[in-house]
Amino acid sequence: MDLKAVRAFVAIADSGQFQKAAVDLALTQQAVSKRIAALERDLGVRLLVRTPRGAELTIDGQALLPHARVLLRAEERATAAVRPGDRALRVDVVGRRAAPGGLVQHFHRAHPEIALDVVTLFDVETAVTALRDGAVDATFRAVTMPGQRLPDGITATPVLDEPLRLCVGPGHPFARAARVTTAQLAGHRIWMPGNVPGTEWHAYYEELATAFGPAIDTIGPNFGLEALLDTIAGSATVATFLSERTPHVWPVAHDLRLVPLVDPVPVYPHSLLWRTDNPHPGLTALRDYLVATRPRPPQGATWRPSWAQPPPTHVPPTRAASPSG
Repeated sequence: MDLKAVRAFVAIADSGQFQKAAVDLALTQQAVSKRIAALERDLGVRLLVRTPRGAELTIDGQALLPHARVLLRAEERATAAVRPGDRALRVDVVGRRAAPGGLVQHFHRAHPEIALDVVTLFDVETAVTALRDGAVDATFRAVTMPGQRLPDGITATPVLDEPLRLCVGPGHPFARAARVTTAQLAGHRIWMPGNVPGTEWHAYYEELATAFGPAIDTIGPNFGLEALLDTIAGSATVATFLSERTPHVWPVAHDLRLVPLVDPVPVYPHSLLWRTDNPHPGLTALRDYLVATRPRPPQGATWRPSWAQPPPTHVPPTRAASPSG
């Protein structure tokens, strides 16, 4: 069904006149008449009759009218769902239980008036393609991993250097340590079944292993964070990397420990990526908020991979925003 013809039909039903409907639709009266004739021909019924006072609905026209209104409202909602500025701001957080998910939650609390659509895209290629095509407005990624570069029109700014901690069970040799140096990781098994080759986090941990010598183990299916922590809790030899910003709740009986890593502190470099010509008003608010509330770097020396974009040397002026929790 031609929605332009449906809109003309509703306009005539509301105004009672072909001429008034033509003015409201910025069309000629002849164009409105042609649209109604085409709609009647498609449906095989008469919808309107002309009278000395204008136009009246036939019985079939009266039956169609409420459905025609529903069609036009559906069209409006469909258009708003995909039009930048009208639709919700679409942000890829990689994983809802990763640190970027928390950053976006804090942004939402500070700006509840901005509608959000949070999505999770797996790898950087998929995320950048979605940015380029306009499917998402922003994504959080570690840039730029070896062999990759951002396409023209895509830019990034660092928003969080996430300090990693060593997660161990009560029987692990480091369970009672107040802190562990990165040099002490050499030879220790770090189990990360979600560390998939080709991803930016795989590139990160590969360089970390080269620099400090932990044995990154990706063997076994990835059953999620809960299953990983169950294994860590019962092992005296296996550890994994987490951070205080990773949303996690585990049974008290697990007695898991998050041990700080120091000298240097390995940080995972999260950056916000977006398309420079994206007009969505919520995108500017998100960028400003993340820059204004960027956490202070951890004290002491830090380590990030050689390919990671360095943080800015200063925070540019921006409008005030509430600090993240």
